[in-house]
Amino acid sequence: MARKNRDELAFWDEPTPEPVFCPMCERVIPEDQRDEHHLVPKSKGGKETVCLHRICHDQIHSIFTDAQLAKKFSTIKTILEDPAVRTFITWVRNKPPGFSDSAKETRQSFRRGR
Repeated sequence: MARKNRDELAFWDEPTPEPVFCPMCERVIPEDQRDEHHLVPKSKGGKETVCLHRICHDQIHSIFTDAQLAKKFSTIKTILEDPAVRTFITWVRNKPPGFSDSAKETRQSFRRGR
């Protein structure tokens, strides 16, 4: 019995992982909502990634084409300067960290035939 108690104590000694914050909406990202976003799409030769909320990642790809991401929106700063992204961030910032929803269609993506 004493051995079992020591094993249980070892569990409590494990450090809790540091929370991961989304650079887009600045909320904590739950493990099941983490997506890696290639700043320059892989199809355009990109390798560098950032961890985002799945909903934020989906929204980026619903607004921009891969060509736009590669040429003009290859940093979080430039993505956040877009008015459609700012509107989305204002909306999602008040949602709980685990909030999940489909990406909102924009006029820009409508014109692209998506």
